[in-house]
Amino acid sequence: MRLVAFLSDFGFSVYVGVVKGVILSLCPSTRIVDLTHAVTPFAVREGAWYLLTSYSYFPEGTIFLAVVDPGVGGPRQPLAIRTQRYYFVGPDNGLLFPAAEEDGIEEVVALWRHRGASRTFEARDVFAPAVARLAKGEPLASLGHPTTIEVRLRFHRQGREGEVVVIDSFGNVITNLPPLPGAGYYQLRSATGIEMTLPFYPTYAEAPREKLFLTTGSAGTLEIALREGRAADLLPLPPGTIVELVATNPLP
Repeated sequence: MRLVAFLSDFGFSVYVGVVKGVILSLCPSTRIVDLTHAVTPFAVREGAWYLLTSYSYFPEGTIFLAVVDPGVGGPRQPLAIRTQRYYFVGPDNGLLFPAAEEDGIEEVVALWRHRGASRTFEARDVFAPAVARLAKGEPLASLGHPTTIEVRLRFHRQGREGEVVVIDSFGNVITNLPPLPGAGYYQLRSATGIEMTLPFYPTYAEAPREKLFLTTGSAGTLEIALREGRAADLLPLPPGTIVELVATNPLP
């Protein structure tokens, strides 16, 4: 019995239940975990970040079904990927690549589309059946033809320059930059012209209220936060913004 972890931008829509229904109809013993369905609609980079920072917490052999697919029905490939420890199923739009690459890609197939499959709901008609077949123990090669991944999404990182990857539900502005040991203050510069000095606090409880600060989030990267508030409402730093965070001495 395989574990399936399902990530999408479907929200609370009926699409989530329908996809699960197809998987369970074809492989009733499957266990399905909802990783999240709260990815911002069409936000492939956000979904890729959540998948990258979550997959390793799951048992070896887990099948990850990830669907953030603004190009559904178009020329992009429907993929199934076998890595050293996991399987990933979803569109070839960059969503799967960071996590799959980190774990070590071993085999990739382009899934076959059966005649009559919906061109607007491939999660139901293409991805879900493939997931069910993997859950039943069928080999990856039986699901499609060998291919290479075309869209290789990578998050920007050059020295202390990175990017805003996600605004989470608490309004934290999450970057892909790791903290620097012992740094008490950071100079923030953004490609959009924002420049400011931010203090670092290890926990929210230690930070003063109503002042922006930096902390290390659960993914091990720096995030701009506001204690019991939404930092994103005070800083126009949407996902994809290039930022630099350099350790600095406190202002006099």
